[in-house]
Amino acid sequence: MRALTFQKPYRLAYEEVPDPALETARDVVVRVELAAVCGSDLHVYRGHETGLDIGTVMGHEFLGEIVDFGASVDTLRAGDRVVSPFTTSCGSCFYCERGLTARCIEGALFGWVEGGEGLHGSQAEYVRVPLADATVTRAPEGLDPEVALLAGDVLATGYYCAESGGVGPESVVAVLGCGPVGIMAIVGSLELGSEAVYAVDGVAERLELAAELGATPVDLADGPVERLHGVTEGRGADVVLEAVGSPEATRLAVDLVRPGGTIAAVGVHTEERFAFSPVEAYDKNLTYRAGRCPVRPRLDRMLELAASGRYDLGRIISHRMPLSEGVRAYEIFDQKLEGCTKVVLRPDAD
Repeated sequence: MRALTFQKPYRLAYEEVPDPALETARDVVVRVELAAVCGSDLHVYRGHETGLDIGTVMGHEFLGEIVDFGASVDTLRAGDRVVSPFTTSCGSCFYCERGLTARCIEGALFGWVEGGEGLHGSQAEYVRVPLADATVTRAPEGLDPEVALLAGDVLATGYYCAESGGVGPESVVAVLGCGPVGIMAIVGSLELGSEAVYAVDGVAERLELAAELGATPVDLADGPVERLHGVTEGRGADVVLEAVGSPEATRLAVDLVRPGGTIAAVGVHTEERFAFSPVEAYDKNLTYRAGRCPVRPRLDRMLELAASGRYDLGRIISHRMPLSEGVRAYEIFDQKLEGCTKVVLRPDAD
């Protein structure tokens, strides 16, 4: 099959790789209809996350049709169209039983192979899904596949960020970073009742999209700290949702949040130290929550939200490209060219 593979930082290849096959009785193989390029893919692409084997198939957002399944798969069959979280999960270990499927003891992240161990990704014609019964779910009939695709990562992650921050009807929320996850954090905040959501970014197209969804846009160049202090009697935001994954974003979050407030971070951080001190955390009575979204317990609910039509979620997709143009797709997304907000790749368009 053809796939996008990692070669070294800033260099991918579109090349022929072996077709995935069933390796255990709990696996399925999915023919990928749609795959997306995610902001967290860029951490590998840019070399900020290291250790990935050369030749690893990239990607972890996908929707497609099951073409083969193992003997122990109970709930899925060939022909089912499924959407998947970006990690697999068994559904029964200590962490899965507590809803923390992102830390399943048997789970794996799609698109991460290191030292020969791990799981290839989904920016390919086919992908193997271990622990399939507890990992994937059927995409609802009638739901736009592109919108269903979003539920498996960015929608669930953005919503989880708002949940982690404790967003509620009286919350003044600042969302840092209006990429796809940040945009979905706005959706999550609105769903949880906040009527005061401020979207902070420096890219005009992203701020426009945030405004369309109901947030108040705040350009980084316009002094977001002063702006938020100005509308909160000098306190700052009750909740800051950080969807960037950089020390600069962490620093700004600390400056934006009020004493006693909460920062919820779902941006992937690769630095070794926090951009704030224990003294600052103590002096602000700060709550800081971070980590990978446990998608699977939220996936059905996110698909219902996507199908509700309350938000034009597909609006975040700016580029639809054949998988064969995936190398260029990464360049466009990485450099924010052509007003890029989200790229969806189609293997069958090659």
